[in-house]
Amino acid sequence: MSAGSASLFLVPAGLLLGSFATVVSHRLPRGEGWVGGRSRCPGCGETIAARDNVPVLSWLVLRGRCRACGERISLRYPLAELGLAALFAGTVLIVGTGDAAELALGLAFCLLLVVVTLTDLERRVIPNQVLAAGAAFALALAGATDPSSLPERLIAAAVAGGLLFCVVLAYPQGMGMGDAKLVAVMGLYLGSAVAPAVLAGFAAGSLVGVALIARHGAAARKRKVPFGPFLALGGVLGLWAGDAIVNWYVTSFFG
Repeated sequence: MSAGSASLFLVPAGLLLGSFATVVSHRLPRGEGWVGGRSRCPGCGETIAARDNVPVLSWLVLRGRCRACGERISLRYPLAELGLAALFAGTVLIVGTGDAAELALGLAFCLLLVVVTLTDLERRVIPNQVLAAGAAFALALAGATDPSSLPERLIAAAVAGGLLFCVVLAYPQGMGMGDAKLVAVMGLYLGSAVAPAVLAGFAAGSLVGVALIARHGAAARKRKVPFGPFLALGGVLGLWAGDAIVNWYVTSFFG
């Protein structure tokens, strides 16, 4: 199957898994089970019918409101579904279909980043369960299909996670331990490409910080901005172009 055909196939898969990501990000931080159980309206508690649970389409048909009580349904649901579908399509077009295991790692990484982004934006937390599941999947698949890559992945996870751990200790107001753990897991997926990913995440976060200071002045320093979404953005860059950036850097500066 060509990359173009695979991207069309993965768009509906991305929509469905995007819906799953919203369920996980909503239930897990609240201590609710996410494996089974029907979705319910957070306003009235009414079980959401299957016809009202179709990704994106149901939100449009219902005009963003619960059918039973009229409670507004957050825009983050269709945005997350469309976002993951776009990430899936972009990943298969860039990574290609030549290495099925590498593509599977990339798709799983995108799902992980969407869940992390949603939970950090809403609850200011990056659940350990999500990171542990993501790390286990990366190690299991890489170990089964490309065991020679494990040393690089483990070193990348240890170095990147360790450096950010030191940053958290030095500046705990800026980020939390969840960010350091996320970077370590990113190292398992990206290997050496985690370096440009983290740098891109810091650059994006810094730009937003500067914009907030320019708008709100000194009061902006008291605003807590989740850092996970910026790392997730860097993670996508690392997945799509990280290896090319690392190769360019090594070639340009070390011959």
